[in-house]
Amino acid sequence: MKFVTHNDEEIDIGGCLQGYVETTYKNLLELFGNPTNGDGYKVDAEWVIKFEDGTVATIYNWKDGKNYNGAEGMEVEDITDWHIGGEDKKSVARIKEVVKGEVTVS
Repeated sequence: MKFVTHNDEEIDIGGCLQGYVETTYKNLLELFGNPTNGDGYKVDAEWVIKFEDGTVATIYNWKDGKNYNGAEGMEVEDITDWHIGGEDKKSVARIKEVVKGEVTVS
C-alpha cells in the first residue's frame, strides 16, 4: 500500500488511540523517515502517515520518554512499544500492512 508522511506533505490528524505496534525506532525511521518531535510533553517522537485510500494513522510513544519522565525516561532509540492513533481501526490495519512487528488493536 502506498503512503505519504508528514515529511512529504502537511497531513491533518485527528482521532485517538486505536492500537499498538511493537517494533524498533530504527525500523520506523527506515519506513517513514524522521519523526516529528511530538508534543514536547507526553510524546517524544511521532510519525503521521496518510495512505492512498485516505486513511491517516499516527505512530507515537506515550509517557515513556525523556519529555515526560526527564532523565529517567527512555531514549527514543530504545523504545519498542508504540501507540497507533487514527479515526478508526482501519489505521491499525494499514500500519499492519507496512510495519514489521506485532500490531494489536486496543
